[in-house]
Amino acid sequence: MTNLTRRHFTSLAGASLFSASPLFAPRAFGQAKPKLVVIGGGPGGGTIARYVAKDSAGAIDVTLIEPQKIFTTCFFSNIYVGGFRDFKSLTHTYDKVRKGGVKVVHDMAAAIDRDKKQVVLAGGQRIPYDKLVVAPGIDIKFDSVPGYSEAAAEIMPHAWKPGGQTQLLVKRLNALKDGDTIVMIAPPNPYRCPPGPYERVSMFAHVLKKKGYKKSKIIVLDPKTTFSKQALFLEGWEKHYPGMVEWQDPKVHGGIKGVDPKTGEVKTDLATYKGALVNVIPAQMAGKVARFAGLTDASGFCPIDPENMKSKVDPNIFVVGDACIPGDMPKSAFSANSQAKVAAMIIRAELTQARAFPARYSNTCWSLIAPDDDVKVGGAYEPDDGKIKATTSFVSQKGETADLRKQNYKESIDWYNGIVADIFG
Repeated sequence: MTNLTRRHFTSLAGASLFSASPLFAPRAFGQAKPKLVVIGGGPGGGTIARYVAKDSAGAIDVTLIEPQKIFTTCFFSNIYVGGFRDFKSLTHTYDKVRKGGVKVVHDMAAAIDRDKKQVVLAGGQRIPYDKLVVAPGIDIKFDSVPGYSEAAAEIMPHAWKPGGQTQLLVKRLNALKDGDTIVMIAPPNPYRCPPGPYERVSMFAHVLKKKGYKKSKIIVLDPKTTFSKQALFLEGWEKHYPGMVEWQDPKVHGGIKGVDPKTGEVKTDLATYKGALVNVIPAQMAGKVARFAGLTDASGFCPIDPENMKSKVDPNIFVVGDACIPGDMPKSAFSANSQAKVAAMIIRAELTQARAFPARYSNTCWSLIAPDDDVKVGGAYEPDDGKIKATTSFVSQKGETADLRKQNYKESIDWYNGIVADIFG
């Protein structure tokens, strides 16, 4: 029981490790298929479950553990905030995943018994595995912003985990009056989707502009001195929303001292700002099940072997997506999907003696600044010197043609359609 770390799961939904019974029958020697269990049904975990089931032609027993019956994508949620698509378009079921031969269990993975190679569910059942994928995404460090909390998020939404928080953010955005101020607290590195906060600022500004608001302002308080695609966003804000967006780095605001959800105030060394809408995006860490299983290091994220996405703590566990430390790769849906394909290949090779190829990764992140004005950044990556290292990279340039930016947006829509088909079928 030495690796049932922290044992917090015992208080979750009355789960008892010692009285729990297997959800599935134990393997009979020489008969049962090898078992893959995947925790998390998003871009990383969902992709692995489908690819292993498909590419092994049923030779591997694949179980996906995901508490949500309907998954809402965090990627493209900013486009919903900006009014470019509806909420339903972000939601997806696991019906086709099941039809592809994956057992889908809608429950919370409460703990991992690494000694016995079993996942313990919140309901108390155990699921045995030969290989395990941990793809729980991120958890929010609410206390990284003084005065902020899970309760405060119902007033000052972070909307950095998809679903109700994103809908709350949109509701508050649409309730603003001309002259109201939006205050965003951007997150420190590392965090999910590096250009995401600044695309969201663009979508805020687009909504205000579309309403004809000329007196409202958006103040961005950033703990970082630079951010992804900074020159492109600053150029775009000046072009499309002149005078509306004010970005402050620590040299300007001097430090974020805290928030008061009751008054809507955000205090810095420079000034106290009162926002009719305050969007707080705190620091982040790997999802709870990864932390409780002892897969994280001091950073709060999971170190991995770049050759195969295996945990550096346990070679029978793979960690993909936002929960891992991916070297030069950003924490994005594209990255998670790319990492998942490498991990799926290695898992299939190890469990069925199939052939594996050297790991290669890729990523692209698109950001919509204004209608048909979309910029992108990305690259290709390979294992090198113990990490996933960039081999090539690209980024949109200032002053590009309107046709090119419009094509970028179309490309992003095609990518969304493609990746959700990859994950959900």
